[in-house]
Amino acid sequence: MAKIKLRPLDDRVVVNPSEAEEVTAGGIVLPDAAQEKPQRGKVVAVGAGKLLDSGNRGELSVAVGDEVIYGKYGGSDVEVNGEDLKILRESDILAKVL
Repeated sequence: MAKIKLRPLDDRVVVNPSEAEEVTAGGIVLPDAAQEKPQRGKVVAVGAGKLLDSGNRGELSVAVGDEVIYGKYGGSDVEVNGEDLKILRESDILAKVL
């Protein structure tokens, strides 16, 4: 993957979604239309943090390189340099994979 030249604003995070599962656990091959949207991906860019009432920035709990799980319909899908990415608010991220 080429270096992404994106700087998300505030508490937004750019995620590179994992590929959708093409085969079920039982070995059945799924066509594109039947594949579920991925809900897991790798963080490729993070914003500076939400601007607080005090004027300081809140620290994000995810960093570049973290693998995260996010809501099925959260965020916005974008294409940058031919690569499909998702821009989410930090609150749309449900968990960080350890």
